[in-house]
Amino acid sequence: MKLGELRKSKGSTHSKKRLGRGHGSGWGRNAGRGDKGYHSRSGSKHRPWFEGGQMPLHRRLPKRGFSNFLFKKEYQVVNISDLDKLDEGIVDANTLKNNGIVKYSMRPIKILGDGELNKKFDITASAFSNSAKQKIIKAGGKFTEQ
Repeated sequence: MKLGELRKSKGSTHSKKRLGRGHGSGWGRNAGRGDKGYHSRSGSKHRPWFEGGQMPLHRRLPKRGFSNFLFKKEYQVVNISDLDKLDEGIVDANTLKNNGIVKYSMRPIKILGDGELNKKFDITASAFSNSAKQKIIKAGGKFTEQ
């Protein structure tokens, strides 16, 4: 058997109902919609979450927990070990973006203290961890929080 010779087995598919094409089609008068009721009328449709007027599930379940999404601050994280790859000097958001360490220069950046710092940097960022501050000072650099 070849791929072009494949056929669907008999009875596995049905031809489409051609609705609203008169009595001769076998779907005349009410066009397969039944006699009365909501679904016999135009404009009748239910969304997948509609439960027939019953109190919907999302309103039956209790509200739980606390969501701080309005005031949440999401930082781009940079480790000290990532900075060690750069040349000594001034490091700010644009420097980090140009070197591919962060994706966005306008979003907050937090410097974390993972790794070792062997070069002297003057770093400007939104936030610093305590261990990062200590390692920057130990290497002879400065840090500035925006």
